[in-house]
Amino acid sequence: MYKVILVDDDYPVLELLSEAIAWESLDLQLTGVHENGISALEACEKDMPDIVITDIGMPKMNGLDLIRELQQRKPDIRVAILSCHSEFHYAQQAMKLNVQEYLLKDTLNPSDLEQLLLQFKVKLDQEQRQDQLHTHLLNLVDRSKEMMKEKFIRSTIQEPILDAAKWEAEAGAFGLSFQGQVCLPVMGFISNYRSVAQRFVSNDILRFAVNNVILEVLDKERSGAIHASYDAKESFMLFLYPPGLKINPFEQTKRTIALIQGALHRFLKITMTYLIGSISTNPEELKLGLNGLLGSTAQRFYLGEGEIARQQERELVPACVFANYDKANEEFRDILVDKQEAALLPTVKRWMNVFKEQTYPPEMVKDWVLKLLLDLKLKLESLQHFRSTYSVDVMHKDILEIDTMTELEHWLIDYFHSAISVTGEIMDQSKRLSVLNALQYVSMNLDKRISLEEVAEHLFLNSSYFSRLFKKETGETFIEYVTRMKMERAKELLDMTNEPMCKICELLGYDSQSYFIKIFKSYNGLTPVEYRKLKSFASVKV
Repeated sequence: MYKVILVDDDYPVLELLSEAIAWESLDLQLTGVHENGISALEACEKDMPDIVITDIGMPKMNGLDLIRELQQRKPDIRVAILSCHSEFHYAQQAMKLNVQEYLLKDTLNPSDLEQLLLQFKVKLDQEQRQDQLHTHLLNLVDRSKEMMKEKFIRSTIQEPILDAAKWEAEAGAFGLSFQGQVCLPVMGFISNYRSVAQRFVSNDILRFAVNNVILEVLDKERSGAIHASYDAKESFMLFLYPPGLKINPFEQTKRTIALIQGALHRFLKITMTYLIGSISTNPEELKLGLNGLLGSTAQRFYLGEGEIARQQERELVPACVFANYDKANEEFRDILVDKQEAALLPTVKRWMNVFKEQTYPPEMVKDWVLKLLLDLKLKLESLQHFRSTYSVDVMHKDILEIDTMTELEHWLIDYFHSAISVTGEIMDQSKRLSVLNALQYVSMNLDKRISLEEVAEHLFLNSSYFSRLFKKETGETFIEYVTRMKMERAKELLDMTNEPMCKICELLGYDSQSYFIKIFKSYNGLTPVEYRKLKSFASVKV
């Protein structure tokens, strides 16, 4: 819906046109009526209209001056002049302002203005469609160009350069030439890519967003650098410098990369880490340089998040990464079993620092982590204390796809936080279930001698652990509970049967009648005989 304003110092005219024109049926919105040019201009500063219908002779600012001001702000604005003046010099000035609609109030019919507004609308629709088509075509051209750059970089890396002239022609289309220039290749990759990718609808949108931000910075800096995506996570930049340049190309490149990092974090909340290669003087050197950057997996693994570093060979320690494995296994098991969330972060960081200090090969570090998680999973599942939210296949795939130590650290912390939560729930359920099973066992075996060790063995638990668990869950020791249940059962037998004392003692699993009588009196304040007599007397009296 296009916006329209009316400007005229003759208020009855404003009132007539406001009410006589069927604005909504024309798909137009009348956003304001003004009695002078100053008032109209101030309103347009806040909300610029698409169409202006204005008088010429008005106080404070006339219609011609208003048109000049508005055309400076919006050159494609549509204007119609509505005036009592029929003098030729007014029409001349209006034509100079590219205003071809000059209507006289004396002969104006509102239907004529409606017709004019329809013509304006048709032209605005046409221009809008043309603008959209133009924008769409430009986007297609830009996207096609970016895809061609990506294809060119990939072919340079993966395929032999058999035809140097053809390669140079393709490179020249992107502004890459070794004529009087050297090239400094740079590889960038998104830090903590897994969490970043979850914020975007698709990898294509992520690539598009990152590419736009980087190109905007490069254009603003007029660096002449070429940027090309390699995949959703990685991209390359090729910086061109004259040979023998007085400035240090590495420092200049780092300065530009820092600006790009700032823009990516500001607009997309993305951190990118960069690795700067070696200067290339010809296509073959560039090919080697790009492959070298892609192959620097060890250096890349130990780079800090958001770091800018020059490519170099990383010396890796061939020593066995599993030297202190048992200690780590025990520490992480205790964290899971005892739900020590406060200890999780420092423990993970401490073990990651061990790897950083020793610089083990990345594959060995990943094997260590995977073995640790699988061992913990099997050990705790065997005790029914654990159920992982990660399948083994998913866990293996996730760890293999991790590129940096920082990302591995984040992944491990997230994994253990999730595991602690799930393990805690299962252990709580397991504890309650163990106690319920113990209560049921006691209830079914009151006619026997019941020991703590016997029940613990029945539940496949350590007796000391079971003793602590039972006390914690019930508030009384296991022996106290068994005694209480036997004494309650003894009272039932004394009340409901005429069994002799020796028989009741036997039915409750006591070998010694004297011991049974002692326990019963301690618990009830009466001997079994006294208790039975008291109950009998009470029932007779009733």
